[in-house]
Amino acid sequence: MIDNIEHRIIRGVTCDLAVYMQGPPDGIPVVMTHSILSSSLMWDKQAVLLADKGFRVIRIDTAGHGNSSVPAEVFTMDELAADTVAVLEALNIPRAHYVGLSLGGMSGFGLGVIHADRLLSLLLCDARADAPPEVAAPWDDRIASAELHGSCAPLVEPTLERWFGKPFLLSHPEVNERFRSIANGTSVPGFVGSARAIQSLNYLDQVGAIETPTTLVVGSNDGVLPETMRELQTRISDSTFAVIPNAGHLPNVDQPAAFNEALMRHFERYAL
Repeated sequence: MIDNIEHRIIRGVTCDLAVYMQGPPDGIPVVMTHSILSSSLMWDKQAVLLADKGFRVIRIDTAGHGNSSVPAEVFTMDELAADTVAVLEALNIPRAHYVGLSLGGMSGFGLGVIHADRLLSLLLCDARADAPPEVAAPWDDRIASAELHGSCAPLVEPTLERWFGKPFLLSHPEVNERFRSIANGTSVPGFVGSARAIQSLNYLDQVGAIETPTTLVVGSNDGVLPETMRELQTRISDSTFAVIPNAGHLPNVDQPAAFNEALMRHFERYAL
């Protein structure tokens, strides 16, 4: 399925979005979105897995990331969620399963709160639903650095080290180079818009209203997020929680086998 990928440009709320589709056209739709400073390429292995299982996989490059266009102005998390809805509308898909990680998981909470009628299920990975001061503040320095240099290059090394840790990067040079290239290719407006959206993230008091079947997944080594997501799971009535051992912020990349098991348990529960 990896060689049979359709590419479309779809007008979203924030910009023109690059969308990639694979798997049977009549398969159950699964939309996948990614982290800040990444792209839809981070889901390559999972897209092949799901397409081979008969799903219609739809991956979206977030505004200013990958091959999506550069947004004209700063945007909100609500608008990132609305981008996903715009893609569903353009593809005539009434409802879909949604898989989002980090930034994509954050906007996924927005989908669950605002656009539940478009969802079959949610699988949200390594994400939180709010941005208290200690979470929001570090993004100011990162934004200032990108704007000063006119590039996301100064952010690449510290970001990859936060995601994977130095030992993993040294022992997996192909992952290091690939994600370094993707992060370097992110536009400054795309990064800044996404960072500002993260700073204004404010769904925590509303996630208790989510009735969409939900699975929360997190890497065991991803800072405070295992504890944060475990608490979120107690707020969402129809939800389950999974920790990926020995994984960081992108468990689908550094522990793909264990992540894929959790992914398929979700779809066995809610789709198969």
